[in-house]
Amino acid sequence: MFGLFKRKAPIETRSSGAGYTGLMMAAREGFISGGQGVAELTATVQSCVSLWEGGFALADVQGAPILDRRTMALIARAVALRGEAVMLITERGLLPCADWDLSTRDGTPKAYRLSLSDAGGARSVTALAAEVLHLRIGSDSVSPWAGSAPLRRAPLSASLLGEVETALRDVYRDAPLGSTIIPLPEGSVDDMDTMRQQFKGRRGASLLIEGVAQSTAAGMNPNIGKSPDQLSPDLSKSMTVETLAAARHAIEMAFGVLPGMFNHASTGPVIREGQRHLAGWTLQPIAALLAEEATVKLGVEVSIDTMRPVQAYDVGGRARALSTIVKALVEAKGAGIAPGDLNQALTLVNWGEGDNAV
Repeated sequence: MFGLFKRKAPIETRSSGAGYTGLMMAAREGFISGGQGVAELTATVQSCVSLWEGGFALADVQGAPILDRRTMALIARAVALRGEAVMLITERGLLPCADWDLSTRDGTPKAYRLSLSDAGGARSVTALAAEVLHLRIGSDSVSPWAGSAPLRRAPLSASLLGEVETALRDVYRDAPLGSTIIPLPEGSVDDMDTMRQQFKGRRGASLLIEGVAQSTAAGMNPNIGKSPDQLSPDLSKSMTVETLAAARHAIEMAFGVLPGMFNHASTGPVIREGQRHLAGWTLQPIAALLAEEATVKLGVEVSIDTMRPVQAYDVGGRARALSTIVKALVEAKGAGIAPGDLNQALTLVNWGEGDNAV
């Protein structure tokens, strides 16, 4: 009888992996498993991120004044380091979100719980998918609503780069670089202690002085073939330079940057080719994804061009092509070719209207 009035058990609400609980678990996992994400602090990664940031800040945006240069730079940096960028669409512009949680239907985001940063602390906002600009790269079929950063897609190279630079830092901080052991004739114990104290702690000098008899195992010919012993470690035998260069090149390629751009012997043509590769195969596809997302969410046609502002093209080749085209047009006009026939001829080489080249 009394069972009729039993209260129902409360429904337990669990947090998804992108909220505060997920962040705490990730921090705990990082503490247990050791240092992670060190590669993000290296100069190589920050240089690649700066190239992404600069390319997006210079991009030509048409149809969306809300995507100003500051916002484009924020989006590029977030995408490069996190793999996705979430912006809340408001009357004042796009507000960057520090953290977010979302619900999906058929793999498509439907609603967001956003965390907006302020100087006095973050505040939480709930918004529909139509009110949020969500750019993501490196998505997979398991979680198409989430992106992945280039470093997360190349964890072995990123870990190797961090380990090598950390090891080199420890060597240059702790190793007795430039220090030597100088053999001297035997003297009294007090005199030897006094000499050792004078050189103690002098990095790059003599840290220890021993008697020649001690250095030759108390032999009778202490002065034969003796010279100062170098204490600096020989890093060339561990292939440190080659390992560091390979790790850097792998990270640069993960960001779409040609390693030749960071070579001290590179010349102008190599740099221009690197800019063309970065803008054409990395930045422009991401800009196209952003333009498509902005077109859907803002309701206007948006186009973003990263090629022209950074001049990622062969200037001489374009000039020769323009000269050839103008010459062909003049000859076509002089021969009396109809515009329709000319367009049909241009279509054969993917230059005419409706050539289906794109």
